[in-house]
Amino acid sequence: MKERRRSLRLRVDLPVRWEGAFTQQAGTVSSISESGCFVLTGGKVEPKELIRLEMDFPNGDCPCFWSEVVDEAYDIGFAARFTSASDEDMAALKDLILKELSRQHLEK
Repeated sequence: MKERRRSLRLRVDLPVRWEGAFTQQAGTVSSISESGCFVLTGGKVEPKELIRLEMDFPNGDCPCFWSEVVDEAYDIGFAARFTSASDEDMAALKDLILKELSRQHLEK
């Protein structure tokens, strides 16, 4: 199986609220990169659906990302690719990734 991810993905545990075409749900982001994330949730989504993700970062930031569903795992969650975010929200994401990389490296 060929790896499709272009960015390093990190394991995290971040609360998220998401809104799709037909529903609003809460969940947990279990992995994240600069290009996307995986959301553990019971809500139903469709591939290529445009969704809005609002995450709670440990430092208190609550960035918002418009995203496209790229894969759906029934009753488990979905993978999303970030399609749009403010410069400030992207900077918060990059900062989170750097801090998480450092933390995970120190744990090894």
